[in-house]
Amino acid sequence: MQRKSFDTMQCPIARSLERVGEWWSILILRDCFQGLTRFDEFEKSLGIAPNMLTRRLNNLIEAGLLDRRQYRERPPRFEYVLTDRARDFQPVLVALLVWGNKHFAPEGASVVIVNRETGERADPILVDRASGLPLSDPIFTTTAGPAADAEIRGRYCPTGPEEMSPD
Repeated sequence: MQRKSFDTMQCPIARSLERVGEWWSILILRDCFQGLTRFDEFEKSLGIAPNMLTRRLNNLIEAGLLDRRQYRERPPRFEYVLTDRARDFQPVLVALLVWGNKHFAPEGASVVIVNRETGERADPILVDRASGLPLSDPIFTTTAGPAADAEIRGRYCPTGPEEMSPD
């Protein structure tokens, strides 16, 4: 069965899922953030079949999330390193960690985020850089952006584009 591509959709969530929506991809990125870089390290950490791992790594390279660098010539060996695009994905992983601990860990948190200097546990939230308010505050909502097509404008601005901010 052919998988539907979200690449041409205007929705930024759909486009993001096109790059990282497959669970192995997210777990590979998680492992990269934990310092793993080599094929055998990913294979051991994830218990993933080599052919599946090869496909996922190639997809992450193609999506601009990983760079493949040769670290040995004979036999040729490569490492996989995070790109700036992938580093921008870290808050998404943090959000998944917090959400998973809150809703799917009845035994308690198995992984937490702590301050390296103090050892104190962090309580991550997403905030608006300008106001400092958490994005969970009801004052915030989603709306069509400047590049939105008619379908997106219809979904996010059902009463018409005149309610959209000009900038």
